Amino acid sequence: MRASKFVKSMLGQPRLATAPADLTALEANWTFRSSRSSLMSAIKRMRTAVQICPAPAVMTLKPVAPRDRWIAYFIYLPDGALTAAHRFTLSRLHEDRGSGKIIICATPTAHDIPDELVSIADALYWKALPGFDFSAYALAINEIAILSPGADLLLINDSVFGPFQPISSFWPQMHWDLTGFTASGQVQNHIQSYAFCLKNVDQHKLVALGSIFPRSFSYNDYQSVVYCQELQMGEIAARTMSVGALWYAKPNKCADPSLFAALPLVEKGFPFLKRALLTKHAGIYQTDRIEAILRSMHHPT
Repeated sequence: MRASKFVKSMLGQPRLATAPADLTALEANWTFRSSRSSLMSAIKRMRTAVQICPAPAVMTLKPVAPRDRWIAYFIYLPDGALTAAHRFTLSRLHEDRGSGKIIICATPTAHDIPDELVSIADALYWKALPGFDFSAYALAINEIAILSPGADLLLINDSVFGPFQPISSFWPQMHWDLTGFTASGQVQNHIQSYAFCLKNVDQHKLVALGSIFPRSFSYNDYQSVVYCQELQMGEIAARTMSVGALWYAKPNKCADPSLFAALPLVEKGFPFLKRALLTKHAGIYQTDRIEAILRSMHHPT
């Protein structure tokens, strides 16, 4: 390799495609392949890895019991109030009668959890606000491994609208031990963490993924979560289990499939739409197009 190419490979990534993409930019049913991250990314990871915090406080309000399948839904409620989008998601998840529903709710105190969640959830946990979604995922994986070992676990956070399709139809598509709904090559090949599935959750998987889903500490900084957890999840998991995704985007064709290929995916039957398309990423698509999609799915706008 020429020196200039080596320097480029270590210092930076290929130019990212940051315009809306169609499905030709994506690869379906992708098996995880490790890829080298840039030197700058490695430096960021080392800098952020030391920014650990104590694990957030948790409280069990309704414990997990043995079942074959569980869906864990993480809800972040700094004001203690559910939105119409949360209620839509909860109602759709409830339609999957074959799985138990774990709700992990982050509020200022356990007393701030909305009363309606008690009757909706098969298992309910309070989590303090710090720690981002990975601290909630760590709690869910730990509880399943101990109290319902061998169960399959689908984990979802509330950064998405949906599901717009029956979630039961996606269980047969979870071909790998760790299956993401989407994966990206941005920075390095990785499984996107807003929704993914773990098969046969037990003590072995708990140990194998312990560095990604720690119970003794957490990260309470966005960059730390991205570089030390999301970007590393597939890489660490692939050492001991099979890893893949329903859709993968190469960075030179589509930087983030959950954003830049969002509408083609939904039109293809994809179950989720990122809420950020109406907020910090509202410029990717016209807002009225996103709202029209939501209305067509009978989702409150």
